[in-house]
Amino acid sequence: MIPAEVFEQTLLQFLAPIAPFLSDESVSEVMVNGADTIYIERKGRIERTPARFASEHALSAALRNIAQYVGKSVSEEEPILDARLPDGSRVCAIVPPASRQGICLSIRRFPKQRLTMDELLRSGAISAPARKFLELCVLCKRNIVVAGGTGSGKTSMLNALSSFIPVNERIVVLEDSSELQLHQPHALYLEARPADARGRGAVSIRDLLRATLRLRPDRIVVGECRGGEALDLVQAMTSGHGGSLSTVHATYPHDTLHRLETLGLMSDVELPLAALRGQIASAVDIIVQTARLTDGSRKLTHIAECTGLTPTGYALKMLFEWVQTGVDPATDQVRGDLLPTGFQPSFADELVARGFSLPAEMHKH
Repeated sequence: MIPAEVFEQTLLQFLAPIAPFLSDESVSEVMVNGADTIYIERKGRIERTPARFASEHALSAALRNIAQYVGKSVSEEEPILDARLPDGSRVCAIVPPASRQGICLSIRRFPKQRLTMDELLRSGAISAPARKFLELCVLCKRNIVVAGGTGSGKTSMLNALSSFIPVNERIVVLEDSSELQLHQPHALYLEARPADARGRGAVSIRDLLRATLRLRPDRIVVGECRGGEALDLVQAMTSGHGGSLSTVHATYPHDTLHRLETLGLMSDVELPLAALRGQIASAVDIIVQTARLTDGSRKLTHIAECTGLTPTGYALKMLFEWVQTGVDPATDQVRGDLLPTGFQPSFADELVARGFSLPAEMHKH
């Protein structure tokens, strides 16, 4: 692994064709589909650029430089690279023969300033009543899962939600690749590690999660559930670690619970499906659904409470839903709002007992 300062000095040389995009705050993703084809995502919309690498060899040299920096290798035998640049940008690359059109490289960039819930409110990604309700959920230690598709803003939402955690609590953050930047001073950041070329030294999210339970956490934050660690997280949620936060890839709130179910079955614990469903229904309190709309904007589309199991499956109560009212003909921007449905959460009495009150809009029917 080479020092970060040395890598930063050579970064512009190796990545010169895309360097302007990497320094442009409005660009959220750079996508290289071979040396001659480069796309970027700006404000939720994908556009092709005239930029290109001089040759496939030049692109390969840039990729090898990134791999050397993170102490990994990329080759025909190991064609997939997951890495992180010094500025925190996440890199995923796939090389031939796994990629037919040459080297594919995607760089996901993250805002240097941590996105706050107030900024999401100003941008229209969330409504004021929904913001207030989610703050109450975090303060009352409800277990929250943020769900959505790729690029829908799950990580940004998780970051913003974490701002509601009291500063005197101890938080342990577990991720495959570090992306989260919590607002609290007492946070431990743990990162999984893949095995080396000889299959040694792997540290999985499951390994970290089991160790975390011995670190006296007040809150556990898992950047994303992708495998069997979902079962460990669910068990942690049901064993006294309330207020846990995580994200998962899913399109709708009901899909979120079934996705956790599938991930839990990927663990090495042979748990009966009925028992697994019972644990998930008991563990997950609130589902926050994010989506990227047709105009490229990222919004919250649902806030749902899991209230248990029914004979046919999970019982969900929709508390907020996105209602689209139209599309601006001049800008093509989607119009709408995240509105309360009129239902109240099952823990409304607990909120009152603790001195809180639900947003007034949630009392309307």
